[in-house]
Amino acid sequence: MPKIAIPRTRAEKRTRRHLRVRKTLSGTAERPRLVVFRSLKHITAQLVDDVQGRTLFTVTDTKLDGKKSEKSAQVGKLVAERAKEAGITRVVFDRAGYQYHGRVKAVADGAREGGLEF
Repeated sequence: MPKIAIPRTRAEKRTRRHLRVRKTLSGTAERPRLVVFRSLKHITAQLVDDVQGRTLFTVTDTKLDGKKSEKSAQVGKLVAERAKEAGITRVVFDRAGYQYHGRVKAVADGAREGGLEF
């Protein structure tokens, strides 16, 4: 493993936190990992099976209307809906180094409202 330098930017710090969480967090076919990616304008959530190394599906807010936090909650509900169609009821939530607050929390709450268990 390469030596990791001291993180200097916000992105490097987030990546470092994400790697630290990913050491212990893993998704399986029965309980995939729900990963959240947050940019300044959009939010994306995807279900990942780490055992097979494949993404089951991705949901993004590019075609949704409303404020950013409202769109994030809708993304969570869409993820839950598509997961139910695929026969998935339980997931592992991966906040990807982001603080569990605001839009990331809205995705989690929307997924819980949709029927997913964390």
